[in-house]
Amino acid sequence: MAHSKLLRYSAFATNPNGGNPAGIWIGNKLPPKEKMQAIARQVGYSETAFIAPTTGFDRTVRYYSPEIEVSFCGHATIAAGVALGRTEGAGTYTFSTLVGDIRVSVDAKKGQYRAALTSVEPKTAAAGAHLVDEVLRTLDWRQGDLSAAIPPMRAYAGAWHLVLAVNRLERLNQLTYDFDALKSIMEREEFTTLQLVWRESEHVFHSRNPFPVGGVIEDPATGAAAAALGGYLREKKLVPVPVTIRIQQGEAMGRPSSLAVTIPETGGIIVAGTAVAIPA
Repeated sequence: MAHSKLLRYSAFATNPNGGNPAGIWIGNKLPPKEKMQAIARQVGYSETAFIAPTTGFDRTVRYYSPEIEVSFCGHATIAAGVALGRTEGAGTYTFSTLVGDIRVSVDAKKGQYRAALTSVEPKTAAAGAHLVDEVLRTLDWRQGDLSAAIPPMRAYAGAWHLVLAVNRLERLNQLTYDFDALKSIMEREEFTTLQLVWRESEHVFHSRNPFPVGGVIEDPATGAAAAALGGYLREKKLVPVPVTIRIQQGEAMGRPSSLAVTIPETGGIIVAGTAVAIPA
């Protein structure tokens, strides 16, 4: 397609060997869905963001994993924000997505670009005991592994996730699961990822995110899940607000990522981070 470019950035990191890689396609007009899916499959990252037009602060954005279109993707949004900042300039961009308008503020300090997205209004829904037991079986986890302080919950801030908090980091670090069984459950329940977390301290969480519905075993940094967790923590009064928490993700994969999640008293959750270009 004429007048388009395909970039590759890693989000929530300052080193291309860390963070979560994302494709960023920028063109005058979005390609047909079949073409976007084919490009995302060829890129092979957990998500590729497709952005049009090529100039201006208002853009239409769609997100594709190698297997499916995704309603919203946080790490590809951060990566795209930094890429636009470097090529178009700092400022506040508005991404028109399938879930609504996402404000993306981009600035640079000492040559390092940083982007902050503000999610749509978060919400939660109950996760029934049968669903939780079903998911635990696919992970080979037990009820006793879960933290009583952060009960299982469905959480949304642009995409639905199942939040499961464990009581020991060792449990989080030991993650193997039945790919096909978990994928089937997640497709049925319309979950994008699982948000598996361990709370190290009041302001620090560690997270892992299985993503079988996208054809990916695990996501090393998940901005949408981070926003959903922030909304859940606020709604259930598990953190004082306003507050900024840090989510460490990707460590067990060898791709360390750091997500800053600002939880205001009301409104969308703000997820911020750096991103760096991946050499060709």
